[in-house]
Amino acid sequence: MSPPADFESAASTSSAIPAWLELSPKASNYSKEVLGQVRLWSSRYNLAMQLSEFDYELPEELIAQAPLPARRSSRLMHLDGASGGISDHRFEDLAKFCRSGDLMVFNDTRVIKARLFGVKESGGKVEIMVDRVLDASTAVAMLRASRAPKAGHRIVLNDGMQLQVLSRENDLFVLAFPEDVFSVLDRYGQVPLPPYIGRGADATDEVRYQTVYAKQPGAVAAPTAGLHFDQQMMERLANIGVDVAYITLHVGAGTFQPVRENDIDRHVMHAEWYRIPEATVQALQRARLQGGRVCAVGTTSLRALESAAAGGSVVAGSAETRLFVRPGFRFKVVQRLLTNFHLPRSTLLMLVAAFAGLDNVMRGYRHAVQERYRFFSYGDAMLVEGALPV
Repeated sequence: MSPPADFESAASTSSAIPAWLELSPKASNYSKEVLGQVRLWSSRYNLAMQLSEFDYELPEELIAQAPLPARRSSRLMHLDGASGGISDHRFEDLAKFCRSGDLMVFNDTRVIKARLFGVKESGGKVEIMVDRVLDASTAVAMLRASRAPKAGHRIVLNDGMQLQVLSRENDLFVLAFPEDVFSVLDRYGQVPLPPYIGRGADATDEVRYQTVYAKQPGAVAAPTAGLHFDQQMMERLANIGVDVAYITLHVGAGTFQPVRENDIDRHVMHAEWYRIPEATVQALQRARLQGGRVCAVGTTSLRALESAAAGGSVVAGSAETRLFVRPGFRFKVVQRLLTNFHLPRSTLLMLVAAFAGLDNVMRGYRHAVQERYRFFSYGDAMLVEGALPV
């Protein structure tokens, strides 16, 4: 069932930084350097930002086409958003950057076999990419066909099973399934690899394009920062006292849609469903009391946490979010971000730039290209420290 309207509509915009500087009871505790940095961010990011500011040159051969033999054998770049410092490591070194009392928040969504192929009743071929499942028999999907089917039309899968088009919502179509949606996808679907991976999915992808802690089916793309973790790394973090918590955010196909507006403030985010368990809220409170740092594993974990904290602190529950995190956004929860390298001009790159500073991030990306890091879903990782206090 589709969740109720989201509760993050009051999320901060670029005007939040100067307001925070004036109103925060913590402001007097920060150094002149930090307060000066806040003012610099305020003066820059109250200006309209253009899409071209988030572009960079990437050699095609640096786009990872397959996973490495071992999950934790990737590289790790460390970027300090406060100082701008950059250093190169292995993902195996992650524990060196953690301490007892820290909290890592993972997205436990599970990738579904969201790509289907069929034909219209007229005989034309149709490719279906499920965006999100609404209930047991209904899903929202993107369709690729020579001519888009209309409401009431049927799409026939390869053994005669028929899906019915119920309605169209902009670029998305609501489809009715004759059986449980997840069962149909398991039987007929394929793993939906991102468009920049130039091959079809195989048996390896069914395992490796999935995190080791995936539980809740519903995503059409993996929360890729989590792909680097195996059980040994999870145990290593636990042994040094790092706490772990989970959210669920079902990544939708819209995550791959390009930003078409030159003025990024005009971009409208796609909706994604998320849930924050009460246990995660309690883990966040424990970390604060212990002086631990909150690390979001992936941009999806960050969006869920910051969406749920629109009122000031994280609230347990579920909702849909359209939160667009771009420079000028005031973070309330997350202090560290573990993420992969993202597409040029993408909302994910804008999110990282909001977190660590645009200049720092673009310099970090140039460094990653120079040092031949592997990019995107099956690529290497970066651990990013937030530029401003939370």
